[in-house]
Amino acid sequence: MSLVDRHVGFVHALREAGLPVSLAEGLDAARALRVIDLAERESLRAAYAATLVKKPAYRPGFDVLFDLWFPSSTTGLEAGPSGPPRDGGHDEHADPRERLAELLRDSTDAEMRAFARAMVERFGRQPAAEGRQNWFSYSVMRALSPDTLMARLLQGVTRGGLEEKTARQRVNANIKRFEDAVATDVRRRIAEDSGIERIARSAVRPPVDQLDFLRITRADLVRLRREVYPLARRLATRLAIRHKHGRRGRLDFRRTVRASLSTGGVPMEPRFRPPRPHKPELVVLCDTSDSVSSFAHFTLLLTYALREQFTKVRAFGFVDTVDEITRFFAPGGDVGEALAKLATEANMSRFGRTNYGRAFEEFAEKDAVGPRTSLLILGDARSNYQPPALDTLKRLAKGARHAYWLNPEPRQQWDSGDSLATAYGSIVPMRECRNISQLAEFIERLA
Repeated sequence: MSLVDRHVGFVHALREAGLPVSLAEGLDAARALRVIDLAERESLRAAYAATLVKKPAYRPGFDVLFDLWFPSSTTGLEAGPSGPPRDGGHDEHADPRERLAELLRDSTDAEMRAFARAMVERFGRQPAAEGRQNWFSYSVMRALSPDTLMARLLQGVTRGGLEEKTARQRVNANIKRFEDAVATDVRRRIAEDSGIERIARSAVRPPVDQLDFLRITRADLVRLRREVYPLARRLATRLAIRHKHGRRGRLDFRRTVRASLSTGGVPMEPRFRPPRPHKPELVVLCDTSDSVSSFAHFTLLLTYALREQFTKVRAFGFVDTVDEITRFFAPGGDVGEALAKLATEANMSRFGRTNYGRAFEEFAEKDAVGPRTSLLILGDARSNYQPPALDTLKRLAKGARHAYWLNPEPRQQWDSGDSLATAYGSIVPMRECRNISQLAEFIERLA
């Protein structure tokens, strides 16, 4: 494969993995290759990273794909003419754990990569059908068990003090380097057998801000939580600004009369009292049905974060009936426990069929929306062909200060099947919101 083909394939793989790389940035990367030594693999990596990686969170996925598309064998030299032997200085007849212990004490990246390649060749191969080979990281790690070397490596170190802590951190970091080097070489070998494109599609998870809300797992919620709280603060700030700009105080009669003296007693410029500053109130109405269960977990996490930013937040969940779930989200509590209680204690007919029309009618009876309220609806607008209750939604939107609808489905799926996206979107402005990046865009547009 030529360098041009690798460049084009690498940039395409980055986009496929969810990393935002524009055409112009791809051209910038190509220009950068003209001013570096292509035989210097780490210089090549640095040139690509400088032109294509926008956030630190994107770097792990970038490195995985770079190692697939530019393995050391394609860029000339691994560590220069005076680099270590290909097996990392390891005699194949010696105990590999002894050599690993030496590398965990102190080693260069080139030495660690070379040793990892030798160990994958020795322990990572598993026979497969038709004479092919399967490669596995776990068999290498099981054979060498680097974690069990810790006690030996800490011999002679003062126990319980800073010296032990520093030594333990260094060894753990080197174990991680070895694990990463093994995983990289296993992916390289699989790519050689199965094709780079195939392994690239499964090797990298999307960056946290590109995770699809409809496909997130509970483990992803831990990652998302760090992203949600800053966004909740920004959302509160944006809504407060809109409230401030959209509201004038009551007429100040005395100031108006005083100002009219300069115009012959004609009140040409009315004067108003300044509005009383206060935080906006927020009401969240979210679909918690099984069809959007992953999205519901995210929206409830967002609700949890919003409770700390607004003077008053009320949250309601629904499937075919509505229940106020504010009680599950006390500020300072544990979000995992809240979600667990919600699943067992909330009265939302979780096994019923989603009915937006009935939910809007029940929600309207709760008098939760008022002139100071920002209403945020979260759901896919799919109502199982039930009556939509459009008039009820109009009354709710008209009674609120602001109303917004975030839909986790791709826009091209709106209005398909039982979707009422356009009908509901004509009443409450609806935006596609499938990931953190789109949520951030929505918040920015509020200003």
